[in-house]
Amino acid sequence: MRSSFFGNMEQGQQLPGHFASQNSKMLRVHLNGDVLARQGSMVAFQGQMEFDYEGSGGIGKFIKKQMTGEGVPTMRVKGQGLLFLANNADDVHLFYLENEGITVNGSNILAYDAHLQSDIQRVQGAGIATGGLFNTTLTGTGWVALTCHGSPVMLDCGRAPTFADGQSAVAWSTTLQVGVNRTFKAGALIGRGSGEAMQLAFQGQGFVLVQASEGPLGVPQA
Repeated sequence: MRSSFFGNMEQGQQLPGHFASQNSKMLRVHLNGDVLARQGSMVAFQGQMEFDYEGSGGIGKFIKKQMTGEGVPTMRVKGQGLLFLANNADDVHLFYLENEGITVNGSNILAYDAHLQSDIQRVQGAGIATGGLFNTTLTGTGWVALTCHGSPVMLDCGRAPTFADGQSAVAWSTTLQVGVNRTFKAGALIGRGSGEAMQLAFQGQGFVLVQASEGPLGVPQA
């Protein structure tokens, strides 16, 4: 898995493939075919393009979206030219998947290659403890563009046990084992407490992308 965080991506640099960083807040897609993007994320384009609503991809995915609240409304963009995408001036972070997978909070998805497989799955190990946590899983070979509140940090879980606030963890490798780390103490019931009673715990070989925020786009906590 290649990431713009480790690639030292410069402003306007063209990376291998057709996704590139126009700047830290905007994605540039060199379109020659089709791509799936967040509805309403188009800020400009040059060339000939068509924008169509993208359905859930079958009754199964539709039911999952309705039951879990996970996922993001998407549009299919077809044509040729330059497509510019952004969402609320959030920071844009790129991943290139090479026959692998990433699990991500659907609210943080900006765009991804149309040939990637997507599904909504329960986060293994989290379950009821985090309020029934579901994320969107993208697998295959191709580009994924995510948005983050502020500049994120990429943590290599193979180096040490890794923990992240459930509302700050934006995405992680599907190869990781995920659980819940409880640090709740009786003292947290007195006064203000620490406010950090539960975190997601990650083990294995892979990466976690953590945003500089515990804002409303993060995943729910119990």
